[in-house]
Amino acid sequence: MDPASRKRAFTFILITLTLDAMGIGLILPVMPDLIVEVEGGTIGDAALWGGILATTFAVMQFIFGPILGSLSDRFGRRPVLLISLLVMTIDYLVMAVAGTIWLLFVTRVIGGITAATQSTASAFIADISKPEEKSANFGLIGAAFGLGFVLGPVIGGLLGEYGTRAPFYAAAALGAVNLIFGYYVLPETVTDRIRRPFLWRRANPFGAFKALGQLDGVRRLIFLVFLYEFAFIVYPATWAFFTKEAFGWSPGMVGASLALFGIGIAIVQGGLIRFALKRFGERGTIVYGITFNFLAFVMLTMITNGWVALAFIPLTALGAVVTPALQGLMSQRAGDDQQGELQGVIASAKSIAMIFSPIVMTQAFYAFTNDTGIYFPGAAFALSAGLMILCMVVFLGRKRQVAI
Repeated sequence: MDPASRKRAFTFILITLTLDAMGIGLILPVMPDLIVEVEGGTIGDAALWGGILATTFAVMQFIFGPILGSLSDRFGRRPVLLISLLVMTIDYLVMAVAGTIWLLFVTRVIGGITAATQSTASAFIADISKPEEKSANFGLIGAAFGLGFVLGPVIGGLLGEYGTRAPFYAAAALGAVNLIFGYYVLPETVTDRIRRPFLWRRANPFGAFKALGQLDGVRRLIFLVFLYEFAFIVYPATWAFFTKEAFGWSPGMVGASLALFGIGIAIVQGGLIRFALKRFGERGTIVYGITFNFLAFVMLTMITNGWVALAFIPLTALGAVVTPALQGLMSQRAGDDQQGELQGVIASAKSIAMIFSPIVMTQAFYAFTNDTGIYFPGAAFALSAGLMILCMVVFLGRKRQVAI
């Protein structure tokens, strides 16, 4: 692949990942009103349905991450990505006209499946990257998600002023434009040399995990991805509640702080991680990231001034180097014909964390802010700090048996 074609293809992949993140955030501002519109009831009732829809989306990502990754190992990255984009575009159009809660439920099932293409996109990046480039290039995935995380809610909130359906039409339009772009610029990277048969026993999350667990140290690193993501999800899960309770922030302040956080993630994973990898290598970068996150979580339990918290939140993104470095380590240990399967399992590990972490983190917040004897609104961040210690133990443990 010549450099110009590689650059265009890489751009398409990053746009696709940004749209995945934007597509989630784009619809969040209108979801409460949309659910009330189609189902009736109160905002509290809508919140219950919103939780069901969000969990369904995450479960579908967990199940289908390895399936789509394995399909791309067999049939190629290009058809899996383009077909998923087409289905995603149609899915948003259906959401735009859905008149019942059950149709919305079906669209979230389909949306979760199409969003599972992160594994295929990551496998494409692994295909076109040299071994020493993989961790840094995987960092661009996080940068794309960080950018989408910032743009999605902002655009969704603005479009929501024109009606609850406007963001869905916008998401469909963005998906269609990117589909056309990808059709012309995305090459196929799976050749007969690395193509392999599709096997259901390896395509399901548990079978794929078992197969990849035989690779040197990969099982432990996948478990580390789960632990780290579980802890890091404390931000989206509790930040709005924590800052309102601790600092009395308005929704506008919460949104501004989350935007700063997303921008920080994009800068760190899109650029600064390259300096960390060059200076420390993958292993040192992971140790640095875990340590920095531990300190950041501890600081957040101690800050009592809202302006200090607002200034501090972009700095917390400096620890967001762990997952790309872990992906790079594992990608180097997997064969060229296993990249889709590997990235699918990594996506599933993240999805499991996304399913369970919000419940645990919000319960920790609730338990220490509701007259239970100890008032400690930063309890969830303290839990995440403890999980960072566990992450370090998992990563550094058993070095004599498994070299990392």
